[in-house]
Amino acid sequence: MTRKYFGTDGVRGRVGQAPITPDFAMRLGYSAGKVMLADESARGHLKAGERPAVLIGKDTRISGYMLEAALEAGFSAAGVDVCLVGPMPTPAVAYLTRALRLQAGIVISASHNPYYDNGIKFFSAHGTKLDDALEARIEAGIDEPLVCVQSADLGRARRIDDAAGRYIEFCKSTFPNDLDLRGLKIVVDCAHGAAYHIAPHVFHELGAEVSSIGTEPNGLNINKEVGATAPRALSNAVLAQRADFGIALDGDADRLVMVDAEGKFYDGDQLLLAVVRSRLRQGPVAGVVGTLMTNLAFEHALADLNIPFARANVGDRYVMELLREKNWLFGGENSGHLLCLDRHTTGDGIVSALQVISALREEGGDLAGLLGKMTLYPQVLINVPLIKGFSWKDHPAIMAERERLELSLAGEGRVLLRASGTEPLLRVMVEGRDADKVRATAEMLAAAVREAVSS
Repeated sequence: MTRKYFGTDGVRGRVGQAPITPDFAMRLGYSAGKVMLADESARGHLKAGERPAVLIGKDTRISGYMLEAALEAGFSAAGVDVCLVGPMPTPAVAYLTRALRLQAGIVISASHNPYYDNGIKFFSAHGTKLDDALEARIEAGIDEPLVCVQSADLGRARRIDDAAGRYIEFCKSTFPNDLDLRGLKIVVDCAHGAAYHIAPHVFHELGAEVSSIGTEPNGLNINKEVGATAPRALSNAVLAQRADFGIALDGDADRLVMVDAEGKFYDGDQLLLAVVRSRLRQGPVAGVVGTLMTNLAFEHALADLNIPFARANVGDRYVMELLREKNWLFGGENSGHLLCLDRHTTGDGIVSALQVISALREEGGDLAGLLGKMTLYPQVLINVPLIKGFSWKDHPAIMAERERLELSLAGEGRVLLRASGTEPLLRVMVEGRDADKVRATAEMLAAAVREAVSS
C-alpha cells in the first residue's frame, strides 16, 4: 500500500519539517476524529449521541507539548473528547485505551530517535496498532478542508491523573503472584524517556532494590548516551554498583535490552529465547515470529526445541500481523521489541523484562543460563547511501554479487539487502559462523552496491 504520511509505525520525522508540524498534527487529529465518528468499528459500544474519546500520551521530548496541543485541537474540532496523560510509555497508552474503553490511543514519540525528531502513532480501542485500511482512511482526509463542528458539539479535554498508577499495577499483574524480587539489586535505565516515573516503581514494588539512571528528562536528552540504544551506560552502572543485572528501555519504553552482573549485553533475540524456553516448560509453544534481521542462531535454537519459526519484515507491526495470521503468541526483533501476547496486546519493555525475570526466579541461575547453548552468530551491518529513485532490486551487478557471496557462505550464513524505511540507505547485512568471513563478505557486497550507485 502506497502511503503519503504513514510509515510502518505512524508518522515520524524532524520537528518543524513536514509532516511534524503543528498544522499537520491538527489536521491529522481532525481527520482521525472524523473517521472515528463515521466508522462503526472505531465507535465500539458507544450509545447514540455519545461522543467518542481518545487518549493522548507522549514521551519527554520538548516538542511533545506543541504536538499534543495541536492534536487536541484537531480532535476537539471534529467533535471527539480527549483524555491527556502526559509522559507515558507507548505500551501504557495501548493498555489505558483498552482499560478505559476509549476509541483510540495516540502516542507522540519518535521512540529511540534523538530529541529533534518526533512522531505520532495510533492504537485501536483493543490496544493494537490500527489496521492498514483505517490508517489509509485517516491519511486520505488529512488534506481535506478542516470544518469545525458546531460549538455545542466540540470535544472536551480532561487529564487522567491516576494513569501512572494504573499502568504500574498492570505491569505488576503480568508477574506471577507467587514470586517476588526480594534479594535482587537491579539497575534500571529509562533513557530519560517516558518510563522515567514508571519503571523504577514497578521493580521496587515487587521487592527489588532499585537504582535508576536516565530518569532526569529535560526535553532534550532523551536517548542521549543512555537507554536500550546506548547500553554501555547501564553496563557501567551494573558493574560499579555490583548489581545482579540491569534493564535498559528506550525513549518510549517498548524496547528492552538487559545486562548481566558481568556487564554483558543481551539483545531481543536472546531475551525472547529466554521467555520462550520458560513458557515451553509450562506447556506447548505453537510458534515464534522473528524478522529478516533475527539472528540465524535463534532460528537454529528454536529448531532444536521443535518450535516452528517464521520471519516477518522488519518492524513490530509486521511481527504482530504474522502472529495474528498464525495465531501464535510470541515474537520480536533483535532490537528489543518483544511481543508476549499472553500478557499484553503490544510490545512492552517493562512487561518483557518481568517475563525474563520470572524465568530467572523460577529456574535460578543467571541470564546466560536461560539461553541454553545458543550463541549469536556474528552479524555485520553496513549502511550504503542511495540516490533517490535508484532501483537496487533490479540492478544485475548487485543481484549477481549477492547470489555469489551467499553461495560462498555454503549454508553457514545468510545475506540480506534491505532499504531503510526512514533514510535513503541500503542496509547490507551478512551473518554466519565465521566472523572474519562475515566481515569480508559484507564489505565486498557493500562495495558492489557503492559501485553500482556511483555508476
